[in-house]
Amino acid sequence: MGTSICFYFQVHQPFRLRQYSVFDVGKNHNYFDDVKNKAICQKVANKCYLPANKTILGLIKKHPEFKVSYSISGVALDQFEAYAPEVLETFKQLAATGNVEFLDETYYHSLAFLYSKKEFKHQVLEHRAKIQKLFGVTPQVFRNTELIFNNELAHTVEEMGYKGILAEGADRVMGWRSPNYVYRPRTTSKIKLLLKNYKLSDDVAFRFSNRLWNEYPLTTPKYTHWLASSEGQTINLFMDYETFGEHQWEDTGIFEFLRHLPVEVARHPHLSFKTPSEVIADNEPVGEMDIHNLISWADMERDLSAWLGNKMQQSALKEIYLLEEKIEKRIKAEDKKGNEYLKRSFTHLLMDWRKLQTSDHFYYMCTKWFSDGDVHKYFNPYDSPYEAFITFMNVLNDMIVRLQKK
Repeated sequence: MGTSICFYFQVHQPFRLRQYSVFDVGKNHNYFDDVKNKAICQKVANKCYLPANKTILGLIKKHPEFKVSYSISGVALDQFEAYAPEVLETFKQLAATGNVEFLDETYYHSLAFLYSKKEFKHQVLEHRAKIQKLFGVTPQVFRNTELIFNNELAHTVEEMGYKGILAEGADRVMGWRSPNYVYRPRTTSKIKLLLKNYKLSDDVAFRFSNRLWNEYPLTTPKYTHWLASSEGQTINLFMDYETFGEHQWEDTGIFEFLRHLPVEVARHPHLSFKTPSEVIADNEPVGEMDIHNLISWADMERDLSAWLGNKMQQSALKEIYLLEEKIEKRIKAEDKKGNEYLKRSFTHLLMDWRKLQTSDHFYYMCTKWFSDGDVHKYFNPYDSPYEAFITFMNVLNDMIVRLQKK
């Protein structure tokens, strides 16, 4: 039957907070740095999203067998609408080809599943509606924020009607098994699990321009030879879309590498490009994966320590989700009273609360310092993790003040 090459790209930009001091609490309810968010969105659009979309659109026209998939966070889509509508237009052009699959995720790129199943489901449904509205498709495959996964998540997502789910092929859960096969998560009966081949993915995403790497330079023929030599049903190449042009700059040759890929793959008849849905439809699971402890695709450990590794992060996450019930109660109370002004005010508060759940806010508080350190600096608006924590907690305190408004 051959081996498929399954590309999935994560597209995400958070709404970054502005400098918000203790003196702003109770006085200023504007939390987000619109100027910085616009500047970063447009910068990455010009370096990555626009040239990468143009490249992939060109590849699909020239090589109709070429296929990819995207998961675009709702907060990224909101920013494209506000700051870079031309990016959204190119994604719509990609959608129209029929060669591109869009996946579902939490709208706010959040860790909601860990704290509130109700909020998690709301965000997933909100994301599904946004994808349907913008691209006219209903996603069938789910990927959680930063590929955070366990059995319980798979069970929940299956109940929501998804046919497939993505996860990291972390060594500690794979054991002797290969990520190049389709699996069934334990506690599920229908949904299929696609696991990232992190070595072949990271060769492109992280090592491509590393001159100290013993395989440098990574040419398309060399990489395709590695793909062709890999056994299995599918080679899942999952990576940040910013790999193209932002993490790996254009002058590294990353776009040329991509442009030559379909031609080189065509030299190996047993290889083909497929979307996640096609991989799921064409392959039966070879076995069951029992992943009880949470995994992710972040850092060397591939666990949750990037967001929950220290007391600041744990405290900030606990406090933000403690507000859920209080906000809901206020909205219902004002609705019952018929107070439209206060209802609108608290509905706006709810939107701010959801934007504050974005995982990046907690990533910026990370104090890990070894080989992953530079990753944590990517478009980080803070000088230190402590500044990130203080700013976040100041905003949280202001939200509590707003909740008490009469």
